[in-house]
Amino acid sequence: MTKPVYELKAQFFKTLGHPARIRVLEVLAAGPRSVSELQPDVGIESSHLSQQLSVLRKAGIVQADRQGSSMIYSVVDPQIFELLNVAKQIIITRLVGTDELLADLDSLDYSAPPGE
Repeated sequence: MTKPVYELKAQFFKTLGHPARIRVLEVLAAGPRSVSELQPDVGIESSHLSQQLSVLRKAGIVQADRQGSSMIYSVVDPQIFELLNVAKQIIITRLVGTDELLADLDSLDYSAPPGE
């Protein structure tokens, strides 16, 4: 029996639920990269990076192609970048709302009126 779609979606988002994996995808938006090329931009040790790439590979989000002695990683479906952009827009919208709330709070003055 197949899993319901909502479970598959949850598993997909769980796979994306690690900052290093998101950063890998952001870097791969510029094009395919090897582990050694990804490592400085992702900012984690290469062994940890390889583990994160393995998770993304098993989920079918990235693929690896051998070029000489290197494995070159790329994103399987470019729609992942659309998803990351939508997430970015949601975050920006939330932050704008926070900025507006902070500005409103900052404008409030609870000091005692003069003469009291």
